[in-house]
Amino acid sequence: MVTTVKDTTPKQKGSERRGRSQELTRKLVTERTEMLVLFCRLAGIESYSPESCPVRELLEEFCQILVDYIAAGHFALYERIIEGTERRQDVAALAERLYPGIARTTDVALEFNDKYDRDDHRPMLDHLAEELSRLGEQLAVRIDLEDRLISAFGGR
Repeated sequence: MVTTVKDTTPKQKGSERRGRSQELTRKLVTERTEMLVLFCRLAGIESYSPESCPVRELLEEFCQILVDYIAAGHFALYERIIEGTERRQDVAALAERLYPGIARTTDVALEFNDKYDRDDHRPMLDHLAEELSRLGEQLAVRIDLEDRLISAFGGR
């Protein structure tokens, strides 16, 4: 009987962490892309009437992927920073500077979700165009900040 022992040297552990980080980063970018496609589809609708079934369905789908994207960002990038487990000081310092901006964009996205992803799925759509515009501006800020972190983490 041959017994294999898993290599748990620091180099091996570092490779495993990088591999996990890269996978989480890929998931974040995939979620982000899906969210942006739905955002563009939703923003391209000419009339937002509560009776319009495609608007309600698309808004519901968008809100779900928006929250998934926000969560993916948390687990892909920010959790290591918040927990203080990022060992590279330059990456940790960059993350410390960028995180407040990311947190603000999270708040805007969650406010949007809370308003439009309602149990009755009949949200008030009177200001949807303006709120989508505001959300879009914040998503652009978030994406820029995320890309800077992804680059620092070595994910792009």
